[in-house]
Amino acid sequence: MTPKVRLKYYQFLNSFPSKINSIYFNKLEGKFTLINKSKKSKGFDPVTNIDRELELYIRKEITKKFPEDGIIGEEFGFKKTKTHFTWVIDPIDGTKSFVIGTPTWSNLISINYKNIPTLGLTNFPALKKYYITGTNDKSYLVKNSKFIKLNVLKSKKSKKLKDCKIAGNFFGYLSIEKQKKISNLTKLMNYPCSDALSYCQLCEGKLDVVVQASNKIWDIHSLIPLIKNAGGCVSRWDGKDAKLGGNIIASSNKIIHTKILNLLKPIIK
Repeated sequence: MTPKVRLKYYQFLNSFPSKINSIYFNKLEGKFTLINKSKKSKGFDPVTNIDRELELYIRKEITKKFPEDGIIGEEFGFKKTKTHFTWVIDPIDGTKSFVIGTPTWSNLISINYKNIPTLGLTNFPALKKYYITGTNDKSYLVKNSKFIKLNVLKSKKSKKLKDCKIAGNFFGYLSIEKQKKISNLTKLMNYPCSDALSYCQLCEGKLDVVVQASNKIWDIHSLIPLIKNAGGCVSRWDGKDAKLGGNIIASSNKIIHTKILNLLKPIIK
């Protein structure tokens, strides 16, 4: 991707927070209906009309600007690319949080170039801030129109696991039996995990490790370049590329990352 092309895509991506926030607060706020997408009799996989309206809006805007680019969205599936670019969208990440009024829900948009997550946006309308990758391989928190460069480490010294701030949540995806097998890790997980916000807090240096289970690609793609550009590490629990989705770990440095991967080995097939 040439610098000129990268700038064009970045500028368009950076236009989304104000547009999405305007639509949400002026048109959609407080007017949601809840639908359970789960096909299991006792399952709960919520979606709202607002998820769907926001995704349709984002798709429409992308198609107007970049009509030949591919699009993958949580609610409306896959549009094949005729270029090297594919957009990956989660219109509301943290729908369960959204439904009960917790402000940690976000809009996730990734721009993948040649199948690699390259630019990412994580927008938090209720928190009035967003996180974005820049044109210079850096990551930023944007609040009150100010761009603050992100770095995973406030201190460059490697930390022992017992001194790390570790957030994790398995959301019912990991059985009690498996959790017992990694008790050396679970007993270190002393901080709350708040959907995509936790990965962003890692980028700010507020957390050292985030461990989550069962991420879809639209849950993680926008966050991969954000984490890497802030100096962090991100992979699946089996060490494979995080862009594949699944069980994800993000860490502030390679030493900590390797230690957490080793603690996860008892439940890796």
